[in-house]
Amino acid sequence: MKHLVILGDGMSDHPVERLGGKTPLEYAHTPAFDRLAREGRSGLLVTIPEGFQPGSEVANTAILGYDLNEVYEGRGVLEAASIGYDLEPDDMAMRCNIITLGDQEIINHHGGHLSTGRGRELIEYLDRELGNDRVRFIPGIQYRHLLVVKGGNKHITCAPPHDHPGEEWRGLLIKAEPDAPVENGRMTAHETADLLNDLILRSQALLAAHPSNLGRDVKANSIWPWSPGYRPAMIRLGEMFPSVKIGAVITAVDLIRGIGVYAGLRPIDVEGATGLADTNYEGKAQAAIDALRTDDFVFLHIEATDEAGHDGDLDLKIKAIEYLDHRVVGPILREVSCWDEPVAVALLPDHATPVELRIHRGEPVPFTIWHKGITPDNVTEYSEKACGAGAYGTIRPGEFMHEFMKQ
Repeated sequence: MKHLVILGDGMSDHPVERLGGKTPLEYAHTPAFDRLAREGRSGLLVTIPEGFQPGSEVANTAILGYDLNEVYEGRGVLEAASIGYDLEPDDMAMRCNIITLGDQEIINHHGGHLSTGRGRELIEYLDRELGNDRVRFIPGIQYRHLLVVKGGNKHITCAPPHDHPGEEWRGLLIKAEPDAPVENGRMTAHETADLLNDLILRSQALLAAHPSNLGRDVKANSIWPWSPGYRPAMIRLGEMFPSVKIGAVITAVDLIRGIGVYAGLRPIDVEGATGLADTNYEGKAQAAIDALRTDDFVFLHIEATDEAGHDGDLDLKIKAIEYLDHRVVGPILREVSCWDEPVAVALLPDHATPVELRIHRGEPVPFTIWHKGITPDNVTEYSEKACGAGAYGTIRPGEFMHEFMKQ
């Protein structure tokens, strides 16, 4: 049996008064989601292990069955793997957003939804102006880039910008962890924090004067580095699940691509995949179908629902959920239902991104596992509440993949 995970990033939510107390998943028209739930078996999954922040890098790594206590090194190293940057043993890598700041507060975490071309232009400019033998800025996708500090110390406290919209940014600058260890050959945590905060402040003066920001209402006017780490030691997914001899990851997001690379999954690029609600849904669905013809395991990631949640855009989140249902899950389900070789399909988010909070939350998320021949439970629709009554109950990190790969 082949296996396909379809993940709607940040798709889970809370009840919204404007929707009559329903969540966006309950309110949206999702016939394909509901068919999976009706013909499959459902439950709730804890994707954020105790002691970890509810980030996509944590949740997606846990969903794939990895022990975060053994492999977690933050987002930066995943960005590096995604773009093919080979980290040296003494490198510290960080995710480096280009964001929008007001006079006092963080306006957004994405610089006004930068295009990849404009994001590359800005980060390469900063590398020319601020980069040196110790510091390098490496282009990624859209607003998501990589900052590498040779000899940097990862024992620092950083604020993910998507978790702090509307908050005063100066109070969120980087700090050394209390009692941070001194690591041989590396800077101290205090030295690392001071270096990074200096880069943040210097980037603001440079970006304010950059021609691409002139005349724009929403300016990409600051870097914001966060999630530091060193090169991780992840085994390939096939070493945990021997049936996965060949696998693929389909995503427009660097960190998911990086997780896939470390897991031994080949990345598949889809023309027009943006990570936003205007992404090429049909192209991603077709790429998953094509990959399933040759591969044992496919991880299909759709980012749009998370971005809508961070922007607090309820209408867009509902639309993105329905796009995922109508334009991805429906076509895939119609195709694989006709195949002689069965395909097990799992549908789930990685975490909640409630539109009224605009930040990640770590509560359990709904999941459904479907394939021809599975014995259905009593769940008839796909939503947070409905899946909570499913046959799997609530399961812990690491258990999902073992259950899914049994199929």
